[in-house]
Amino acid sequence: METASQLAASAINPTLVARVAKGEVHAFNQLYDQSSTLLFSLALRILDNREEAADVLQEIYLNVWRKVVRYDVGRGTPIAWLITLTRNRAIDRLRARGPRSLRQMASSIDDGQTSHVADPSSDTFDSPADQDLRSLVVEAWVSLPQVQRQMIELAYYEGFPDAEIAAQLNQPVEAVKTCIALGMSQLLESLQSYWEAAEAV
Repeated sequence: METASQLAASAINPTLVARVAKGEVHAFNQLYDQSSTLLFSLALRILDNREEAADVLQEIYLNVWRKVVRYDVGRGTPIAWLITLTRNRAIDRLRARGPRSLRQMASSIDDGQTSHVADPSSDTFDSPADQDLRSLVVEAWVSLPQVQRQMIELAYYEGFPDAEIAAQLNQPVEAVKTCIALGMSQLLESLQSYWEAAEAV
């Protein structure tokens, strides 16, 4: 049985990306298989539009294949690099739609209208291990205070700088930075514990 760590995109080896850079089609297909579900989910979460999310993914992988963007091992893991590319491209598309007020976004977060990723009934992930991991992420997410979730959503999914988030939520900028960092750290710790437990099986 495959472990969660084998299924997780974080297991992508930097040498695989190096092989893609050399034009190896099999390596490119493997990179796509290991990362596309996660990246599509991220793009969909930001854009709330399946066609646009698919377009973002196509652009990212095409740029990787054509060497428009290059992976630098000194700047983090391959999946962190791909997530950054996807997030930035999706946010660029979101901003191109026109301005949206922070008040409207914060309201939609409060109402739960933007929490597509936190829907455990979604069939984005199919295998039992994926479903277990998804349940863990949802559990860790809902355990965060609401204001912390708002800050993380506005920063990571809407692309707003700390100063704008602080103004919207009437919080000091440093408090926003600290709160976001602590929340992301807590989510990472939850995932790390799960991967370690899965590898021990």
